[in-house]
Amino acid sequence: MSAVLLAAFGLVAAACASVDDRSRAADDVAVRLLTAVAGRDGETACALLAPATAEEVSGSADKPCAQAVLDEDLPDPGTVTGTEVYGQWAQVRFTGDTVFLAVFPGGWRVVAAGCTPRPERPYDCVLQGS
Repeated sequence: MSAVLLAAFGLVAAACASVDDRSRAADDVAVRLLTAVAGRDGETACALLAPATAEEVSGSADKPCAQAVLDEDLPDPGTVTGTEVYGQWAQVRFTGDTVFLAVFPGGWRVVAAGCTPRPERPYDCVLQGS
């Protein structure tokens, strides 16, 4: 098979995945990010971030992402209390945190984490892309 056919098959398969499968995949990435930061594994944490988020993390600290992400005040991974998938976007709620994700080539990536709701206003997030 050509690379184009394989890529097209991958996109169709991803689009056909059930909402439950997509929710579990988003949960997994969100948990892996918070676990990596808690375990001081900056390389893994940065690999799970959306490109603009990784760039913002490193740019705002003038450090490589793998170092800068460990300086962020992200909570330890808690229990997942709910997940909502909205097309190419997902919200994973934990006890004490909310993580937002988007689909990129290769799967879900974190666009914002360490987010807390504010009445009548957007979430306040510790880590987010621009």
